[in-house]
Amino acid sequence: MSGMTAAAGLLLISVGSRWFLGSFAAAAASIGVIVVVPTDQPAPRAGKFWQMFPAVLIGVPLFFGVRMLHADPWHLFLLLVPATFVAFLCAAWGRRGLPLSMSAMFAVVFALAVPVRAESADALAGTGYFAAGAIGYACFATLANHALNRRYRVQLLADAILSMASLMRIQAGQFVADPHAAPGASPIGRLLREQAALADQLQIARNVLLESPRTRRRQRLAGMFLRLLEVRDQLLACELDVDLLRPHPDQIPVLEALQLMLAAHAGHMEAIADALLTGGTAERFKSARAALETLPRGPAEAPPAADGLPSADMLARGVAARVGNISNEIADLSALARGESEPELAVIRASWQMFISPTSWSWQPIGGLWRWDAPPLRHAIRASLAIATAFGISRILPWGTHAYWILLTIVVVLRGSLAQTLERRNSRVAGTLVGSVIATALLAAEAPQAVLTLIITLAQGVAHAFAVKRYLVTAVAATVLALLQAHLLNADLSPAFGAFERIADTFIGVGLAWAFCYVLPAWERTQIPALIARTLEAQARHAHLSLELGQLTDVDNRPELQWRLARREAYDSLSALVMAAQRSLSEPRAVRPPLEPLSRLLAHSYQLLAQLTAVKTMLLMRRGHLDVQRLTAPLQAAITDIDAVLSRDLLHAGDPEAPRAASTEPLALPDPFGVEVTPWLLRRLHLATDLALRLVDDARRVVQ
Repeated sequence: MSGMTAAAGLLLISVGSRWFLGSFAAAAASIGVIVVVPTDQPAPRAGKFWQMFPAVLIGVPLFFGVRMLHADPWHLFLLLVPATFVAFLCAAWGRRGLPLSMSAMFAVVFALAVPVRAESADALAGTGYFAAGAIGYACFATLANHALNRRYRVQLLADAILSMASLMRIQAGQFVADPHAAPGASPIGRLLREQAALADQLQIARNVLLESPRTRRRQRLAGMFLRLLEVRDQLLACELDVDLLRPHPDQIPVLEALQLMLAAHAGHMEAIADALLTGGTAERFKSARAALETLPRGPAEAPPAADGLPSADMLARGVAARVGNISNEIADLSALARGESEPELAVIRASWQMFISPTSWSWQPIGGLWRWDAPPLRHAIRASLAIATAFGISRILPWGTHAYWILLTIVVVLRGSLAQTLERRNSRVAGTLVGSVIATALLAAEAPQAVLTLIITLAQGVAHAFAVKRYLVTAVAATVLALLQAHLLNADLSPAFGAFERIADTFIGVGLAWAFCYVLPAWERTQIPALIARTLEAQARHAHLSLELGQLTDVDNRPELQWRLARREAYDSLSALVMAAQRSLSEPRAVRPPLEPLSRLLAHSYQLLAQLTAVKTMLLMRRGHLDVQRLTAPLQAAITDIDAVLSRDLLHAGDPEAPRAASTEPLALPDPFGVEVTPWLLRRLHLATDLALRLVDDARRVVQ
């Protein structure tokens, strides 16, 4: 939908400009559209225009400056280098800043593609057409985003549900070991990557779905989204005790049955998403929790095993109970989707504005950049040096009239990490080869300008639609777009271009981008200590709010909202750490972080989240059946112990005590499907404290 918006806006402005002002004005206005398009993403309605307007503010003076200095290489060089530095500093704003950085560089690069003219279409007039196209598209995209808001809410929710279903299948795959898997192979790495990707996707959906949920339909979609978050938490807790059950052959049939049930639940979630996308109604879903109670019970008060752990039968029933919790949440989600129940308006209203990302721009990220080890600062310097080198090379090439193509290749390939650059490098080369062949064939056929304009429009839509999903498709479409746009700009001067020259420029550009990845590198290992500190802090706050006894007596939802915020930060911090670890795999072996303790740290972090989620679920859903007097002291002790453990100085406190094994205190656990769950909660507290010790030990090994 976003790609279709980009294509429609480009077509409207291009055709309108050509009709009233001529072909050159249309080409210049189209460049203004192309420059602003990267900042146009599905977003909340409030602040949408101001999300894109910085691209106009930065792009217009850069376009004018390059046009004025086009014939003066030395002064143009003095403009290009600092402009590149400023543009790449925009990465300090994170996800919001990267499109702005691309827009600024597109303004520079495409300004170089505009031929120098002596007639009335001078630099000032060309900049005016450019500005009109940029502002016009920003207004058009704001209106389109408002008009498509209803559909965006549905699509983002359906996308999140489908991703959750995929994660559920991966989680189910851990219940029974794959006999065909390689020795030592584990799905934990894939699971962590999916969790990290899902966290980003949920934030994008949260920004749109929780904005102004005033109508009944918006409230229903927001309520479904909040239920989806509960499914994620229950899914995380679902893996508890599975590792302890797999070595017991008599429990394999139970695990296989639970695995099939989770897979079936994932299928129903996919049906809910499909119904949302098509406007249909999914089949009614009935919770399977009651059916799970028929699993073998064992003794009513199962004695602990010889190693002090609960019996296998009781652990299996505990896993089944958590699968039953997932089933309950999906049943609630299904009822909301079918309109058979009403969302919790109090939680939705409290979540509005609290859980969505800010839409205003702040100078604070820029203020924190001015230290030598700041990755955005290093990346800006690196990009400036790469552009300076590329500009110098382009001036001595025999086909120097196409100098902007090398610069464009560097802009789209060079990224803040080696892993991202390598991925873009391969896709860029392949996409340029295919796109050049397509563009050459189109121009060789001498297609009329009206046809080329339609093809450019289609290419813009495809390039924008696939930019973050499949860059190879974007690279092909962007190559066709850029080459045909350059041809229209030069239509009065030269009707053709050399495909070989473009391909050669692409190889030069990707080679420079690759080489400059090693200039002032910001290796992931230098960032990981700060990410670990953020993770430990987030885990400590999440633990404190998960175990707080006051939530059992408070009559409002304030404690739960604070816990939701802490939970989101815990997921976000882990996602950042997972992505850093993943990117480090592409770096030279000598500078990689210690991956083995880092992988253990990630696994223990998610296990701690799972334990705390299980405790939180008991405190919220079974509060009427808890022995509060018996729990008061253990809960407070767990908060104190976990906070003390996670707040240790990893570098200067010396070796912490060796992590304890899971508590071996004999535990006689009642049936988890029954009324009494206090012993289960006490066991989770013991395990959470032990996991905190393990987590800190892993963190110390990574940091030191």
